[in-house]
Amino acid sequence: MRMLLYGQLVSRAVSVLVRLGIPELLAERSRGVKELAAATRTHPSALERLLRALVPFGVIAEEGEEGDGARFGLTPLGTTLQPEVSGTAQPTALLLADEVGTAWTRLEHTVRTGESAFRTVYDADLFGYLERNPGLRETFDRSQAAGLTLEVDEIFASITFDRYRHIVDVGGGDGALLCSVLHRTPGSVGTVVDMPGTVPLAQKRIAEADLAHRCSAEVGDFFDRVLPGKDLYILSHILHDWDDRSALRILRTCRAALPENGRIMVIDLVTDGCRAQDDGSESHRLPAVMDLYMLSLFGASGGQERTRSAFAELLAEAGLVEEEAEVLPSGMAVITARRSE
Repeated sequence: MRMLLYGQLVSRAVSVLVRLGIPELLAERSRGVKELAAATRTHPSALERLLRALVPFGVIAEEGEEGDGARFGLTPLGTTLQPEVSGTAQPTALLLADEVGTAWTRLEHTVRTGESAFRTVYDADLFGYLERNPGLRETFDRSQAAGLTLEVDEIFASITFDRYRHIVDVGGGDGALLCSVLHRTPGSVGTVVDMPGTVPLAQKRIAEADLAHRCSAEVGDFFDRVLPGKDLYILSHILHDWDDRSALRILRTCRAALPENGRIMVIDLVTDGCRAQDDGSESHRLPAVMDLYMLSLFGASGGQERTRSAFAELLAEAGLVEEEAEVLPSGMAVITARRSE
């Protein structure tokens, strides 16, 4: 129990490590404390204690003798904090070091009142705040993109996209998921639809992925209208950001755009697994933790992780019917739906 209670201190230590740029400094070789302290302009003794605290958690490896002879390097787990590795945890560490992590300190207020901890601290909803703070928006999108990178192999192990000629990623952020899909589905084209502040990030990623001839990004509002008449509309980790009424509006917007043979694909965590006896697996713990994350950001009446049956009810109310559903080992569900008429 004590380690659970002290867990936030470990999380903060990892975020400090990233803020100081230490994973980059240790990318090629281990280094001594004095060298690291000089490079990061930190107190040598305090830095050494930070590094040593992360050794038993498998983030940092210590070599040599304590004191001047001690050298520190990255473990395989620690390398995931480097910015250029696939599925990097770096942007998530930065995100939790700032506004999002700060909002967690007001979780008790949320539990007592049902109000969003984030709104309580910053007097703004998350997405409005991101639009006004482009630096945080970029970190948020990079965190989302890195998470999607980790999910892609799991998704493609179970789902094929070859039958969809034109794929629209609704609320697709910087286009990370759609670019991955198109690289593996050479016969398809795609469009990312998102907010004005995010579209340039998607255009940049599309260009870097050498997909500009097959993919574009445009401004759209999933509460109002999205690009009509396409084959597949992906909602990846979108519905969990919203209450049931808003999620229903999003689904109805996509349904209105759907041609007769089109499909909607919902990708989101489901909480069915975390209600069983914990076996230590990610499918038990991740949905539970992410639901607390949603609670702190959006409050009791806002975004949430849902059960499979809750998704089925939303789809039915939106005039859609579940066609296929696959729950992956991580606890994520991929649900494909068509028009019910």
